[in-house]
Order: sequence, then C-alpha cells, then structure tokens
Amino acid sequence: MTVETSENQPKRNLLLWITLGLLLAALTLVAIYKAWPILFPQISQSAAVDPNCDLRKAPCVSSITGEVEVGFSIEPREIPLVKPLKLAVEIAGVAVERVEVDFAGVDMNMGYNRVVLQPVAEGQFEGEGMIPVCVMDSMEWEAKVLLTTKQGVLAAPYRFVTVRPGLTLP
Repeated sequence: MTVETSENQPKRNLLLWITLGLLLAALTLVAIYKAWPILFPQISQSAAVDPNCDLRKAPCVSSITGEVEVGFSIEPREIPLVKPLKLAVEIAGVAVERVEVDFAGVDMNMGYNRVVLQPVAEGQFEGEGMIPVCVMDSMEWEAKVLLTTKQGVLAAPYRFVTVRPGLTLP
C-alpha cells in the first residue's frame, strides 16, 4: 500500500492540469482544421465585381471565364436589415452541386453569414437569408455567390449598400 504524501499532491495536480490543457489545445486544433474549408473555401475561379451592378434596381449578371454566367437578385429591393430576404441565383454554362451565398461586410467583419440555396428548376436556385444589424448608418456589403462544381468552387461577388431604417442612401 502506497501512502500519498502532501508533497506529491501538487505535482499530480500540475500534471493533471497540463494534460487537460494539452487535450483542450488538441481539440481546438482539430476543430479549426475541420472548419477551415467551410469558413474559407478554396475558390478556383472568380468573377470581377461589376461596378455598374445595382441589386436595389434589378438582378445582376456576372461572367466567370466567359463560359459561366451567374445571375443574382435580392428581394425586397431596398435590402432591409434583420428582415428575411429572398435570394435567387440563375446559372448557365456549368453543372453545379451546391449553391451558397456568403454575406460579408466590405470594411467590417460581421461574422459567418452564409446561406445554402435550394434548386427550384434547371439552373435556378432560391433561398432565404438575412443581413445582420450594423452600428453604422450605412454599410457596404459583398454577397459572394459560391458555386460548387466538379471543377472546383466558382465565385461571383456582388456589392450593395444597406442603411439603417429611417435613413436614405447617400
């Protein structure tokens, strides 16, 4: 029978805390490794942002590599904050496995805000998303349409501005 002395107890507690810390660090690294491709997808080709696109007036169309066309629209057209938005994407020139729309603040990180759209017809996808509230009076956003294809992930970015309720666009 071993008698534990009071001198050994702090060493065992320290060893227990070190083991627990290493286990927590390992779990954190595994979670980051698994989440990385979801948070930061590897985009194989991307369209340029069209400066003439105004999603508040009409749907916009982007071209990726000259072969793939992506149409995108948001309704209601005034793009209100913290209210459901109907998102619609039309695709021509490529078969897609998945369509997502990733909303990001251009000048401010607003966290993860990505919506998976559902197919409604050949080359047409729809879904519902929401823009979070922002402390600024107006804010520029980028809605990046992500197309998962056999050739990789294609992206079509669209920019728009939101304003707080009661304010008008500058």
